[in-house]
Amino acid sequence: MELSDNESALPAFHSLLCQHLGFLYPTADVEQLADDVVNVFGGYEKQTHKMPPEMWSQRDCLVITYGDSIIDADRMPLDTLNQFLGSYLSDAVSGVHVLPFCPYSSDDGFAVIDYAEVNSSLGGWPQISAIAENYRLMADIVINHVSSQSQWFQNYRNGVEPGATYVMEANAGDDLSAVVRPRASPLLRPTETANGLKHVWCTFSHDQIDLDFRNPAVLLEFVKIIRLYLERGISIFRLDAVGFLWKEPGTNCMHLPQTHEVVKLLRTVVDYFAPGTLLITETNVPNHENLTYFGNRNEAHVIYNFSLAPLLMHALLTGKSEYLKRWLMSMPPAPLGCTYLNFTASHDGIGMRPAEGLLSDEEQLQLVDTVRHFGGRVSTRRTQDGGERIYELNVSLFDALQGTVAGKDEWQVERFLCSQTVMMGLEGIPAFYIHSLLATANDQAGVAMTQHNRSINRHKWYWPDLKQKLADSESVHSVVLHELTRRMKIRRSNPAFNPNAVQFTLQLRDEFFAFWRQSTDRSQSIFCVHNMTDCCQELRLSDLNLIAMVNWRDAISGVQLDDRIGVLEVRPYQCLWITNR
Repeated sequence: MELSDNESALPAFHSLLCQHLGFLYPTADVEQLADDVVNVFGGYEKQTHKMPPEMWSQRDCLVITYGDSIIDADRMPLDTLNQFLGSYLSDAVSGVHVLPFCPYSSDDGFAVIDYAEVNSSLGGWPQISAIAENYRLMADIVINHVSSQSQWFQNYRNGVEPGATYVMEANAGDDLSAVVRPRASPLLRPTETANGLKHVWCTFSHDQIDLDFRNPAVLLEFVKIIRLYLERGISIFRLDAVGFLWKEPGTNCMHLPQTHEVVKLLRTVVDYFAPGTLLITETNVPNHENLTYFGNRNEAHVIYNFSLAPLLMHALLTGKSEYLKRWLMSMPPAPLGCTYLNFTASHDGIGMRPAEGLLSDEEQLQLVDTVRHFGGRVSTRRTQDGGERIYELNVSLFDALQGTVAGKDEWQVERFLCSQTVMMGLEGIPAFYIHSLLATANDQAGVAMTQHNRSINRHKWYWPDLKQKLADSESVHSVVLHELTRRMKIRRSNPAFNPNAVQFTLQLRDEFFAFWRQSTDRSQSIFCVHNMTDCCQELRLSDLNLIAMVNWRDAISGVQLDDRIGVLEVRPYQCLWITNR
């Protein structure tokens, strides 16, 4: 009898599982635990017909959205989202990140009550699977914590399984002084249980109860969730807040070796049972820490390029690209089989921890003052010495770029389009927040209603109103969406924008931010040049080493360049994709 590919590879897979599990649970029966992981996938059938021919290419762009970022009185929000995607983005984006869509109790979905269900106010699994039919669908695995209203936590309080041993507790005398926090709230929540008063760990809020991965049963629960999601068509998994996963009193509880081992184990599982599935780690931390989640090409397939957003905003608000350029020069190419996810805005604010060590405190405060002047907010985190530091800027990116450090001006649209075009050109996969695509302004009413700073960039559009605005060719929403999708389509046709194509930082004047990309087969070069200022700038083409000009053109404007042109006048915030194709 001939063995299937899966069956013949099973012994090696089982052995690798045992290595991961032995590191995590050295006193456990790792052979049995490995069997338990395999048994979770008993009867699972690979969705081979949905596997892309390659992991990623220049045709890949993602849109990030809540399931109800667009609402309509006549249909479920996920159906409305699918209609919006089909009407405006079907030939521009390849993937969709639908932010947490499960029932939840707070934090706009990141306090999950039940991982196995879809929030009924959004729709159901049929709506999720319908989106997955046409796009690579990314879903959050909110892996660090669970809602205080979840059955797991109720069972913990009552002392029954599953859940009685799932929650991370702290004991009297534990040294928690070094624990890194993203919030200024108390770390521990006193909780009455069937076994007396306990102090449970809450990294984010007292409604978000941290899970104890020292218990292998917790790990198995998330393996089950991954299988369920795979069967519903999800092919990209975002491991939310994964850096906080494993806790050891006396440490900072960030990026511990066991945390990395859990990521490695999950990578091993998806690579074996669902090849082509992508694992993305969400670690909003300083750049050198973030890069560690590639591991030895055996952890995340993709990591977020968190430092891009604050550095790009700084460059556009000051007109100086030196810090952005210095960072890009220091960034290593992604390892083989890995890449970056580039983004400039998301449902969260613009994280400032990834700018630590890259921007001085004074420069960060300059950003804070400018963003506040443009209607934005600021969130802080608690430091080890009891003080507070800037954690993130809460603002609509479109409104954040309505001027410079000198104040508002007439270049808001051009400056914003420049920010998105920089992101499109860089090594990696670009991901557009839906409110960037729609040029959504600060939602001050949302902040007033929820009393949460992040609500400023979580507006809900009413579908008929949005369609009307997008039908008006002169509305800012229509102008931005049309131009961004036009550039996205140009990007798709140029292999030098493959996520793993060569990238080299160009040393032009500080007013320009520029880099060179070359396709993997070396047939195409693109010089990506961006005027980061509100003034016209002269670009000497000799600075790009464009020797023979006959075959060069700007892919964005379509202008042909020839050897009679020595200097180009680049308009404020104009972007050039100078290519030999």
